[in-house]
Amino acid sequence: MSLSNPMITSNIFETLTSWFLSLLILLAVFSLLYFLAYALIIWYRWRDREKKSLELVTLLVAVPQDNEVKIDAMEPILGAIGSFYKSARFKFLQTLISQPSLSLEIIGNNQDIRFYICLPEKYRDLIEKQIYSVYAGADIQAVDEPNIFSETGKVESVWLGLKKLSFYPLKTYKEIPTDTLSAFTSVLSKLSPEETVAIQLVLSPTDTAWAKSGKSFISGTKKSESNPEKANYKVDARQLEAVESKCNKTGFEVAIRIVAVAPSKEVAKINLSNVKACFGQLESPWNKLSTRKTYLKAQFIDDFVYKYPVIFWYKNKTILSTDEIASIFHFPNKSVETPNIFWIKSKKAPVPPDAPQEGMYIGDNLYRGVTKKFCITPTDRQRHFYIVGQTGVGKSWLLADMALQDIKAGRGVCFIDPHDTYESILERIPPERIEDVIYFDPSQTERPMGFNVMECDREDQKDFVTSSIINLMYKLYDPYKTGIVGPRFEHAIRNIMMTVMTEKGATFIEIVRCLTDPSYVQYLMPKLTDPMVKRYWTDQIANTNDFHKSEVLDYIVSKFGRFITNTMMRNIIGQGVSSFNFREAMDNGKILIINLAKGSIGEENSAFLGLVLIPKILIAAMSRQDIPEEKRRDFYLYVDEFQNFATQDFAVILSEARKYHLNLTVANQFVSQMDDEVKNAVFGNVGSICSFRVGISDAGFLVNQFRPEFNEHDLLNLGTGEVYLKTMIEGVPKSPFSLKVAAAEKKKPGNPEMAEMIKKLSSLKYGRPKAIVEAEIAKRARL
Repeated sequence: MSLSNPMITSNIFETLTSWFLSLLILLAVFSLLYFLAYALIIWYRWRDREKKSLELVTLLVAVPQDNEVKIDAMEPILGAIGSFYKSARFKFLQTLISQPSLSLEIIGNNQDIRFYICLPEKYRDLIEKQIYSVYAGADIQAVDEPNIFSETGKVESVWLGLKKLSFYPLKTYKEIPTDTLSAFTSVLSKLSPEETVAIQLVLSPTDTAWAKSGKSFISGTKKSESNPEKANYKVDARQLEAVESKCNKTGFEVAIRIVAVAPSKEVAKINLSNVKACFGQLESPWNKLSTRKTYLKAQFIDDFVYKYPVIFWYKNKTILSTDEIASIFHFPNKSVETPNIFWIKSKKAPVPPDAPQEGMYIGDNLYRGVTKKFCITPTDRQRHFYIVGQTGVGKSWLLADMALQDIKAGRGVCFIDPHDTYESILERIPPERIEDVIYFDPSQTERPMGFNVMECDREDQKDFVTSSIINLMYKLYDPYKTGIVGPRFEHAIRNIMMTVMTEKGATFIEIVRCLTDPSYVQYLMPKLTDPMVKRYWTDQIANTNDFHKSEVLDYIVSKFGRFITNTMMRNIIGQGVSSFNFREAMDNGKILIINLAKGSIGEENSAFLGLVLIPKILIAAMSRQDIPEEKRRDFYLYVDEFQNFATQDFAVILSEARKYHLNLTVANQFVSQMDDEVKNAVFGNVGSICSFRVGISDAGFLVNQFRPEFNEHDLLNLGTGEVYLKTMIEGVPKSPFSLKVAAAEKKKPGNPEMAEMIKKLSSLKYGRPKAIVEAEIAKRARL
């Protein structure tokens, strides 16, 4: 058959045309199917990314400023993220798998620079444990997603990616002499108000195809260079070594986004450019990070906000190894001296495992994401509770809250307050306990309450009362023992007081009368039973000339007289019978609120009353020796600014009060406010030491109580309401730990009308009309 036959030629042409058309149709169908499959994969990954984004938890990570953890410690943390990688059951389905993603962010503004990790909740525990294993003192908190945008702010942004293939490495921290983070934080620390810059790295685990390509490149290069005829020697050994090093690391698909917000576009562009320039330190001879084209700015901002990974790479993927990522994002250490970094101000430590969950609720321990409440039992409270901290840090809140818990539990309480904390307590007294309240306010002069400093129930109490008055005089007039109040003064006042106390109902008024009225001394002489006191008058005073006698006695009058010449004070301490009895208050669980506000009664009067009240409380407690210990009801004494009222008697209270079930909770601002004797008594006897933020000198002293868990820097930088507590549990000393003071009772709304009603009721029950009181005092004192 001849091919020249037109019929045959036509058939062949038609056949070829048919085959060609079929092939084109087949190719078109396959192309369409491929496009649809790829589109399906994109859609499949796209469809649930918003849902996954909304399920992310944002962690704010802060580390101690004095930490020495090096950059390479970040690599194991990133390696743990690599374990998130999901493999398909069948390899051809791998492209359908949507890998979990995680966002590492550094956000700076004119206030601080913070480090965030945003990740799926189910991976939170793993990553937190990894961070804590490296940064033992880290603080990780779940927070709301930070919003860097504002209604008026202008936004500039950029997307960075690798310039060349992913297996070509960048320069890493190992090759850069300074901490790579310093460059970024230096730029962020210079932002002005209303300016914010965010650096975001969205990481997704990936397969090892990129590393295999790199290893193929290495083997191909080595093979070609082994043949002298084909070798071009364009690739040096250092490059091959660097590629191999990167390929041996875990890699991640990474989207690097920078967003700058500022009042003007020009400023936003400058800030963006400055941060972008910091990535230049990572440029190596073989690769660098360059700007990727952003076609839809609104979509880019959505990707930033929702922390979306890149789904469609129109260029080569950006795959970074763990050391490359660590070079961009890691937590700072003490070598990064940039200001404004959000450091941990004070470390945290956990409560002991056997910490009681019932008792006096002090606060919550937040440690490594776990919150535990801490309570102190009545047994451990018997060893006393000391609180120290600067003004405005929460001491008074804690005192009031503890007192309110005792009050609501039906316990006996005495609260001595030189400020205004008493108001918050009165406003929250439970209705069923109103009748138990004794409110003592010296400034209420119309119905003054009586408080006889010299009132004694037994003979053995007289010596203690006398000693307390002598200690009071030292505290007020000779705190440094310079001789203003000396042995001669002590001897005189001791004998004078013992003389006056022979008369039932004698007060400070009678002391002054004894010093100024010889006939009154003669009246008392027959009642004296102590021969030594009697001889003081018959031998010593009788044989002293008038000049020296007046020198001693007038000096004493000048010290005592100032309190009885003040009408307000005279009407209180001049009453022969006290309006309330401390022993009865203890035994019956009463509530004593002692208002010694300096602004109302004056600093000296406040100190005087506090100095005489506290020894009387101790006398009342020690008088309970007449009943078995198991019948001694716990009574809780709270004293704010106790250093104003602390004498040698206070040291006795701390050492002796426990057996009488008088339990102290005392607070002051500075350790240095206490003299050495009281300081030694406090730190030698109290079972619980609670420190709020303190000053430099106190931190140097207190650090010995809180080492090794906490250092001076921690004590200096505690936040408001944060404390370190060193305590005992069941009598066994425990390591110090951190707490956030709850003050739950004080935060509840108060009732000012209730407080006023309690004041009036207490005044009616325990106060007496001013006219009657003054008439009685005038009669006794021969005024």
